[in-house]
Amino acid sequence: MSKLAWIDEELNTLHESGLYNNIRALGSPQGAWLNIDGKKVLNFCSNNYLGLANHPKIREAAKNAIDKMGVGPGAVRTIAGTMELHVELDRRLAKFKGVGSAITFQSGFTANLAVIPALVGKPDVIFSDELNHASIIDGSRLSGAKIIRFKHANPQDLKLQLENHRSDYRRALVITDGVFSMDGDIAPLNKIYDVSKDFDASLMVDDAHGEGVMGKGGRGIVDHFDLHGKVDVEVGTMSKAFGVMGGVVAGNSKIVEWLHQRGRPFLFSSAMTVPDVAACIAAIDILEESTELVDKLWANGKLFQSEMQNLGFDTGKSVTPITPVMLGEAEIAQKFSKELFDENVFGMSIAFPTVPRGKARIRVMISAAHSSSDLEHGLAAFEKVGKRLGLI
Repeated sequence: MSKLAWIDEELNTLHESGLYNNIRALGSPQGAWLNIDGKKVLNFCSNNYLGLANHPKIREAAKNAIDKMGVGPGAVRTIAGTMELHVELDRRLAKFKGVGSAITFQSGFTANLAVIPALVGKPDVIFSDELNHASIIDGSRLSGAKIIRFKHANPQDLKLQLENHRSDYRRALVITDGVFSMDGDIAPLNKIYDVSKDFDASLMVDDAHGEGVMGKGGRGIVDHFDLHGKVDVEVGTMSKAFGVMGGVVAGNSKIVEWLHQRGRPFLFSSAMTVPDVAACIAAIDILEESTELVDKLWANGKLFQSEMQNLGFDTGKSVTPITPVMLGEAEIAQKFSKELFDENVFGMSIAFPTVPRGKARIRVMISAAHSSSDLEHGLAAFEKVGKRLGLI
């Protein structure tokens, strides 16, 4: 038997259980509509919240930067890879977020892999929301610190865990997502802060799905709760609402200075590319000019969720434009996704291990790029498929 035969067995199991990921390739830019397999479909899958991924100002900024500075940075930030554009982006992000300093990384995932092990180690403890993102889980494991989970979005359970365990460790770090990407709910960050400060614990929030969405003009969940200067670390990404690529750690200037010295992805992986950096700066320009896109995103999200609920769909506990359409079993979600595609709607099924077993869903990602007629088309397709499958 081949030494890799176990992979065939595992893949067969995924196919049989409806958990195998069939990855579709796009033949067009990101937007409200996509070209997939030669077919024009309504895009309900992308994290392109504000429709910036193909915005003309952002494309132009990337092109101009390439003409002036090339493409690749050619080195890590600590040797010869820090260009003036990188310094400018760090400065602009700090100003936009209203914090002392900011440092950028190749992605939001690598930002978490950088900051968590730099702040805590084996003598320390991490208190982590049980539904935190995989990048937080991986960064926490890399740190070597003790990991203690607290019940999802539950400050009372966090307090209990801190009371029971905080005194056993040197340093403590409390970590939560800001917006939880699968359910669309948000962390009660103000209450989590109140608990954390009483136990000499640093507080970190991963605001990947809050950047460009929550707060005034998309300034994030810390701004939403008016916790400026109280949250030690804000991790974010520019691959979602910003429409580009890259990660950021913003907050206390001492922490950012330390990451310049000990953030491993900063030290050992090449910097963000020139066009990405320039495009991110252009995205900040757009967000600072007007709240129009953020306002439209929220209006679209509220309208879609309200109409889906009127049709009889379960949209979970979302309080953001993220709309989980709860379907239960993975096989049902996959069939629903396939039939949506037949109706020219691209809505991928989400199942285990991304979400717990029995909680498979179509996660609809509403965008400011969607028009009212786009939403009507999507709602009609959901109604048709839902009735055909006997779900509504």
